[in-house]
Amino acid sequence: MEKIINVQHLSKSYGTRNNKVSVLNDLNFTVEKGEFVGIMGPSGAGKTTLMNILSTILLPTMGSVKIAGADITQMRESRLTDFRREKLGFIFQDFNLIDSLTVKDNIILPLTVSKLSNDEIEERVLRLTRILKIDHILERYPEEISVGQQQRTAAARALISKPLVLFADEPTGSLDSKSASEFLNYLDEVNLHEETTILMVTHDPYTASYCNRVLFIKDGRFFSEIVRRSSRKDFFEKVIDMQATIGGGGKANAD
Repeated sequence: MEKIINVQHLSKSYGTRNNKVSVLNDLNFTVEKGEFVGIMGPSGAGKTTLMNILSTILLPTMGSVKIAGADITQMRESRLTDFRREKLGFIFQDFNLIDSLTVKDNIILPLTVSKLSNDEIEERVLRLTRILKIDHILERYPEEISVGQQQRTAAARALISKPLVLFADEPTGSLDSKSASEFLNYLDEVNLHEETTILMVTHDPYTASYCNRVLFIKDGRFFSEIVRRSSRKDFFEKVIDMQATIGGGGKANAD
C-alpha cells in the first residue's frame, strides 16, 4: 500500500532552553492511502498540536512530515498555501459556514480559484451531497438547516476539492448522539467510496470506533495503537480498554 503520510522524529517544544516545555517527543508513524485513522490520548497529550503540524498550521521544532512524498516542513509559505488548498481538507468542531451563502455556495467556495468547468463542479456537488444526504437543501442557508446538516455541509466543502488527506478535529463535538452517528456513517461512506484518507482527532471512543486504526499518544509520545480487525462493536470495546489503560477514560465513564 502507498504511504500517504510519513512522520519521522517529530518533536515540538515551546520556550527557552532553561524553561522549555515539550509537547511532542520523537513521534514516528505512517498512514496508508485510504486509511481512516484516529488519534486519541488524555487531555494535554499533544493531539491538537500534532494535528496542527500535520495540517500545516504549525511547524515542528524537529523532525519531518511528508504528505504524498512532499516534506511540508521544508516548504516555503507560498508553496505551502497552494499545497494546503489543493491537497488537504479540514473539518473542525466549529463549522465556519458563511451565513450569507447558500449551502451549495458554501460547498463550492474552495473551488472559486480553480480552473474546473461548471459541469465538473456541478458533478462533484451532486455526488458528494447525495452521499452526505444534503442534496435536497442546496438552496437553503445555514440558519435554515439543522446542526447535523451544517456539519455535513462543512464536510462537503472540505471534500469538494478531492483532497489527498482530510483532517477532522473533534468533528462530532457539537452534535447530539443521533446526528453524530449519522455524520460518522456518512464520513465512513466517503472514506469507502471516495478512497479519501482521513485523520481524525477525538476523545470519544464511539467516534473512534469508526476508524480502521487508532493511534494513542500520552505526554507527547507514542503510547500504542489498535487496529480494527472485526466488528465495530468489538473495536469500540478495545478503544475503551485502551483509554482506561492510558488514563483517558474507561468502561466506568463510557456512557
